[in-house]
Amino acid sequence: MSRTVIRGGLVITASDEIHADVLIEDGRIAALAASGTPAAESWTAERAIDATGKYVIPGGVDAHTHMELPFGGTFASDTFETGTRAAAWGGTTTIIDFAVQSVGRSLREGLDAWNAKADGKCAIDYGFHMIVSDVNQETLKEMDLLVEEGVTSFKQFMAYPGVFYSDDGQILRAMQRSAENGGLIMMHAENGIAIDVLVEQALARGETDPRYHGEVRKALLEAEATHRAIKLAQVAGAPLYVVHVSATEAVAEIARARDEGLNVFGETCPQYLFLSTDNLAEPDFEGAKYVCSTPLRPKEHQTALWRGLRTNDLQVVSTDHCPFCFTGQKELGRGDFSKIPNGLPGVENRMDLLHQAVVDGHISRRRWIEIACATPARMFGLYPKKGTIAPGADADVVIYDPHAEQIMSVETHHMNVDYSAYEGKRVTGRVDTVLSRGEPVITEREFTGRAGHGVYTPRSTCQYLL
Repeated sequence: MSRTVIRGGLVITASDEIHADVLIEDGRIAALAASGTPAAESWTAERAIDATGKYVIPGGVDAHTHMELPFGGTFASDTFETGTRAAAWGGTTTIIDFAVQSVGRSLREGLDAWNAKADGKCAIDYGFHMIVSDVNQETLKEMDLLVEEGVTSFKQFMAYPGVFYSDDGQILRAMQRSAENGGLIMMHAENGIAIDVLVEQALARGETDPRYHGEVRKALLEAEATHRAIKLAQVAGAPLYVVHVSATEAVAEIARARDEGLNVFGETCPQYLFLSTDNLAEPDFEGAKYVCSTPLRPKEHQTALWRGLRTNDLQVVSTDHCPFCFTGQKELGRGDFSKIPNGLPGVENRMDLLHQAVVDGHISRRRWIEIACATPARMFGLYPKKGTIAPGADADVVIYDPHAEQIMSVETHHMNVDYSAYEGKRVTGRVDTVLSRGEPVITEREFTGRAGHGVYTPRSTCQYLL
């Protein structure tokens, strides 16, 4: 039996803060005891970690990443190996990525392809959602089988006609199926049909710069699609999880649905909390670095997002990590913003940015852990195995230095991309040591993990449903 003891830290979970020592046995949390008590002092272990003056927190759960995603004629630049290593550097110990069904192909074929990409490559544990691009009778039957196997969430797109787009009828059918099988529909809520018209009109006017990406993907079209998705879910009697919410008006639609008692949930991402259309408007095509969908909004939208996180109208912060290099990938859209690959790097930055939000007074420490660890684990059927520090949980533990200062930069990050979306941003707080199932992946700011340590993790259904 291998044993590790973490001594002297402030253990923070979504519900508690306690100065406690943590005993780990064979990859799981075995016990917690108040620091300095006879119980804690009696523990012996092969490995002792001194966490004095630091936080001891659950490993982050990033429920929205896209490693190696094919998009816009290229691929996301992080592999499962490089992306999960970077996640670990940022204090995330579980990702849930998206397997993709191609039109005319089965869900199984897509899931098998993504399993093959990830198998033996990941430094941390991982699971999959399933992108449903082609709703038909066979697809609907497959959804039942995937839920039984532990793939319990399905993403649909109201955007990207001709690629991932589903019409209202296809969405309704998938929602009806998920109402029966316990799955959770995740929705990219933007009116893609209307957006395509606005894109065409903007390009015809010669409006080709990256900033127009934000102008054509209007907040009202995010709100309209969010409203429509909520009503379709209501008709189907199904739960709904709206991904990457960016606009004040979309938050209002989710809040209204939740006030009505509906099983509607919302996720936002650090880019919408910390970046804005000011970044999209950076000169010399630099704005292309910030092209993602939903797009960055004017700064005033951030107030509604922070409020939504405090009031629990938004429950989760994920990254939508989908990196494309500026050189050779983002540059595909020079002269036509619609050809810029959509996505930002961020899997390494999320936990630190949210700790900065604690420092800045936007959220509490426990809320930080709730939106970054516990709630995503509960939302997607991983809790209490993941997302908390409690006896029986996987020993996914981060020793976090709340006083260390760092400047975010491409020079120091570990994501496989040639720029940082947060270049030059000074933040307080930094990961010191990371354990994944009790094994050190980051040890005092040194990578000590390995590709293949991370294992595929089947999930149960959403734990917030009645």
